[in-house]
This record gives sequence, C-alpha cells and structure tokens, in this order.
Amino acid sequence: MDEINALLGGMSVALSPVNIALMFAGVFLGILMGVLPGLGGANGIAILLPITFTMDPVSAVIMLSCIYWGSLFGGAITSILFNIPGEPYSVATTFDGYPMAKKGLAGEALTTSFTASFIGALFAVLLITFLAPIIARYALRFGPAEFFAIMVLTFATFMSVGKESPIKVIASMMLGFALASVGIDIVTGQLRLTFESTELMRGFAFLVVVIGLFGLGEILVSMEEGLKFQGVEGKIDVRVVLKTWRMLGKHWANFARSMVFGAALGIAPAGATPASFVGYGMAKKFSKNGDKFGTGEIDGLIGPETANNAAGTAALLPMLTLGIPGSPTAAVLLGGLMIWGLQPGPLLFKEQPDFVWGLIASMYLGNLAGLIVCLTTVPLFAAILRVPFTIVAPIILAACSVGAYTVSGAMGDVLYMLIFGVVGYVFKKLNYPLAPMVLALVLGNGAENAFRQAMLLSQGSGSIFFSNGIVGTIMSLAIFMGLLPVMSWGYRKMSAAKHGASTPA
Repeated sequence: MDEINALLGGMSVALSPVNIALMFAGVFLGILMGVLPGLGGANGIAILLPITFTMDPVSAVIMLSCIYWGSLFGGAITSILFNIPGEPYSVATTFDGYPMAKKGLAGEALTTSFTASFIGALFAVLLITFLAPIIARYALRFGPAEFFAIMVLTFATFMSVGKESPIKVIASMMLGFALASVGIDIVTGQLRLTFESTELMRGFAFLVVVIGLFGLGEILVSMEEGLKFQGVEGKIDVRVVLKTWRMLGKHWANFARSMVFGAALGIAPAGATPASFVGYGMAKKFSKNGDKFGTGEIDGLIGPETANNAAGTAALLPMLTLGIPGSPTAAVLLGGLMIWGLQPGPLLFKEQPDFVWGLIASMYLGNLAGLIVCLTTVPLFAAILRVPFTIVAPIILAACSVGAYTVSGAMGDVLYMLIFGVVGYVFKKLNYPLAPMVLALVLGNGAENAFRQAMLLSQGSGSIFFSNGIVGTIMSLAIFMGLLPVMSWGYRKMSAAKHGASTPA
C-alpha cells in the first residue's frame, strides 16, 4: 500500500506538461537511435546527456529514460524490415521477424514486437515498484560463479533447441569464442590472437561484427538474387493492430515465460542480449511449431522481444537500489545521477522520494508513450517496403558504414564490417547458423572472466558451481539442457533400432 501511495505521488510529478513533452521527445529520439545501426540507447543517452544539465534532475532523467524506452522499441524496426539489428539485443528478433515481413506480414510483425516490448517492460516496472527490496537482496548475492552459470545456461539452451546440425552449431559457436578472445587479456594483460597487429589489440566490437554479418551479408545475398527486396507490401491500419492483439492472447504462456526469464537475467544482471537469446530458445523449445522457427513464427518474435525489454528495464533495479548498473545504459544513467549529486542506493528512496517515484512513474508513462508512438507510425515503417531495393541498398550500406565507424571512431571497424559481411554471406550460402557465433562473441569474454574469477575464489575447485542453491540449480539445468541433444539423438537411435527389429524380414 505504501508503494501505491508513493507511486501516485510520483505520477503527480511525472504528469506535468513539461515532463510529458519530454517523454514524447525522448521516445522519438530513442526510436531514431534504436533504428540507426551502431547507436542505440546507451550511445544516445551519452550524446544527449549534456543538454540535460540545465534541466531539473527529475525532468532530465525522465527524458533520458524515455530515450531508453524508445531505443528498446526502435531496435526491432530494422531487424524486422531489413534483417539488420538496430541493437545487439535485436539479433534474435531477425530470426522470425524478418521472415514474417517477407511473407507480407510486416504490420503484424511490428505490432507483435511493439506489444511484446510493452508487456515485457511493464512486467519489469511492476517488479521495480513492488519487489525492489527482495530482489535487490538476491541480486547482491550473485558472484562470478552465478554469472558463469547463467551464461552456460544460455549457451546450452540455445544449442539444445536448434534445428541445425549440432556440428554446425558448435563450429559457429567456437568461431564466436575465438573472435571474442582477440585483443588484450584483461586478467593477465597478454596479447591474444593479434598477430603483431596493433589494430587487433582493440578486438572486434560486437556491433561491428553484427552489422557486417546481418546487414552487409543480407545485402550481398539480395544482390545475388537480383537486387530485389524480399519484403511484400501490405495495407497496415487499425484493423491489423486489433487483429494482431486478438491473436496474441493465445500466446500468453510464451509472454509469461519470457517476462520471468528476461527480468531475472536483467536483475542478475546478465543483460538484454542473452535474455533475448534465452527468450527465443525457450519459445522454440515449448512451441508446437519449434521446427518451423526461422520461417516466420510469431512465437519466435514474442520470445526475444518480451525477454529483452523485460531484461533491459529490470537492469535499472540494481542501479536504483544498490548503485550497481545492470546494463551499459544503466551505467550512463548512473553517471548522470551522480553529476546531479544523487547517489543511487537504499538511502535514495528516503532522501529523494520525489525523484525516485517520479522516475518510476515515468517508466510506466514512457513505456505507454513508446507503444502509442510506435503503433501510430506503423504505416510509416511499413511504407519502407515500397522503396525499390536498388535505392534502399546503398542507403543501408551507408548507414552500416557510419554505424560501424561510430562504434569506436576507427576506419578499421569499417573494414572489419566488410570482412564480416562476406563471412555472413558465406555462412548463409553454406547453411551455417549465424546466431551461435553472435551469441558466443557477445558472451565469450564475460563467461571467461566469470569462470576465472570463480576459480580464483575457490582455489581451482569446480565445486564452487554447486556451492549454494542458486548456482547449483542454474548449473544443473544448464548441464541438462546441454545433454538434451545427446539424449534426443540416443532416443531416436533406440527407437529406430526397435522399429527395425520389430519389422518382419
């Protein structure tokens, strides 16, 4: 009851005319940042942070947080329409979102994505409102062993639900781990796989690799097919939105799973990117049409979009309650709070209640504003499909190049983007999955560092991964999911042998 009264007080702060205008401005800017490859919420907030220094702290953080909501929504737009992830956590959205657009269901795919984003974020905001003290205590107990167990579970879940050859999945994942290890070892300071090249000391930026694999790779495939954009025109109106909403009610279980797993990974914090892959993997595992994922299944769009928005929003919880940023965007917001003389943590709720509850109220309102803005502009996004691909391709290539350069301000990244574009093209022609490589690339360093830290803490004993109920449960589930393909293969062999033995000669 106290939380509800405090939230109502926060609503009175957030609903001022100035703050409402800043909400919609932030959402528009966030969508733009999410659509443009290489930018995203964290970069957008960092770039726009100086203009908020003259604002009231509450108004400034409301605007910056709404930029975040907009980027969470906007990252799916290019993923669905062009197969180019606007954000790292939108990679899994391309797996079924883009095939839906190619089938002429762009409006349905966008509506599904925006709605799933809204529901995932709303669930996380509810957790922040009512369960902050309890969840903060659990998050505080997470150490290197728990982080490593979560990442192992992510890898195992993705491997166990893939329809591709396990050999190809493992090969793609191993390449991703190799790419992740390039550069300077942050533990020992030694150079790894740099081949005496100073350029490779920086390693490969994740966004550069993703832009090349998905963006440029798709352009090369389309060029081979005659510069014909594979999207299909369709009339997008209110009827499409309402029809999609009525259909989404049948997928409540997928929404529920993705919300819970996404919020948990965001609080841990493991991040929105692994949450999106876990959401996709869990949706594929429990779907009756799991073997059709990758061809335009709506469950394959609901899972990652719900999970990554739940994770991205839930990442703000440890920042507010413990002062621990759960994502790069939360880290930028943390820096902004400290600039204004606000120190996130338990005392912030007592010393600055208007600020805290005004921010939480803006999460509800900003999330709603993001849904309204995106749904009302669905025809604009769908109209892109009517532009000839001969015009769109150079624009996409220029945007990809600018996005790759923006990551680190280095021309070498543009070259890497071109190289990975060729790699993406070859992978698609040879039917090798790109997702396992991308997953290993983004989580490789984090998994390695968490493992090494856990080994140092336990003096080399693997028992640390079963030292308490939390890490033991996560690791046991990861082992089960990892062995599931082997057990499935053995079951099929036994069934085939039994069937053969029972067949008359």
